[in-house]
Amino acid sequence: MIVKIVMLFLVGIGVLGMFGKLRMPKVPRIASKKCAACGAPRVGKGPCPCGRA
Repeated sequence: MIVKIVMLFLVGIGVLGMFGKLRMPKVPRIASKKCAACGAPRVGKGPCPCGRA
């Protein structure tokens, strides 16, 4: 009985994940929010602390 409940739960989570991928467009990766000079992640709209970019 417990195995049946666990299997239904896993199938349900899988179906929700598939529908979530269909609804959500591709999100740009966080790699695009890195400093071009030093590679540090940039938080906010200000300049990078390294001062080069």
